[in-house]
Amino acid sequence: MKFILSEYIEEAMATAEFDKLEDGNFVGRIPLCKGVIAFGKTLRECEKELRSILEDWILLGFKLQHALPIINGINLNKEAVNESLVSMQAS
Repeated sequence: MKFILSEYIEEAMATAEFDKLEDGNFVGRIPLCKGVIAFGKTLRECEKELRSILEDWILLGFKLQHALPIINGINLNKEAVNESLVSMQAS
């Protein structure tokens, strides 16, 4: 079973870039996702914060109907197809 949103997040996180700052803190960003950037005292903390910001960014994008980038062939911009309950019960 595939969960497209989880897969999208994992693929986006796989493209994340991290740098250590002069003060010893870390910064992370996902270049494909404009504005998704996070900071942390440790690399792990930065990564967790970046994932959280990415999730919020996606949800806000859905709410505001922004086009989200296609990442590794995963397109969250497709319109949902509603099936009738009758057709689902026939399966």
